Amino acid sequence: MDLPVVEVHKHGVWLLAKNVDQYIHRILVEEDAKSPDDTDKVLYGASSEAGKKLYRKGDFAESQIANLDSYLLKKVGLFPDVLERKVMRHFDDGDPVSALVTGEFYTKKGLFPGFGRPYVFNAKILLRVGRISEAKDAARVALKSPWWTLGCAYQEVADIAQWEDEQIEYIREKVTEEGRQEDLKKGKEPVQVALDEAAFLLDLASIEGSWDECLERVAECYKEAGLLEIAKFILYGD
Repeated sequence: MDLPVVEVHKHGVWLLAKNVDQYIHRILVEEDAKSPDDTDKVLYGASSEAGKKLYRKGDFAESQIANLDSYLLKKVGLFPDVLERKVMRHFDDGDPVSALVTGEFYTKKGLFPGFGRPYVFNAKILLRVGRISEAKDAARVALKSPWWTLGCAYQEVADIAQWEDEQIEYIREKVTEEGRQEDLKKGKEPVQVALDEAAFLLDLASIEGSWDECLERVAECYKEAGLLEIAKFILYGD
């Protein structure tokens, strides 16, 4: 299974690429576009044979594609930041219909599974054009994803969704010992209870960016679920 490449921010992670090859391909294209001649090709040289399999130097210039973002979308893959820039360019060009169509495409099922960011961005552009009810619905869909995948502070999305603090309080109750025991009494498997607690703790940490405070307990939850390598990775330090 391909592992996504992400960048860590205060309130969670930002998806850089769906997999490592796609990320390397992108940065090689960006380097080539920035320096069309053979100077400053540090990344291309470092990537060795692996890089040559992904990208041939000079292909961006030879393609005659209008701009770098268009090349990336056509030749490399779909990237959240590139799609978001495409939407904003449509707005800048006075074409809100194309902006909305692209925003809707961004949320297409299967493009970025598990990430709430596409729905957050779509909610914001719907709000921009005055479609408040649809923006609220999109924000609520986003909040069904892990909150650390929203690409922004939780409260920004909660405000669009018109959510109060009930959901936060519900999750806080779930991570208490009483909440765990209640789930077990209802017949939920101990492994699932542990995994749910880890997910809830990460959601809560994303609100304030308080990741360090929950690391040990999250790792313990994964140990309880039998995922020892993940627990070890979480606690790994430089």
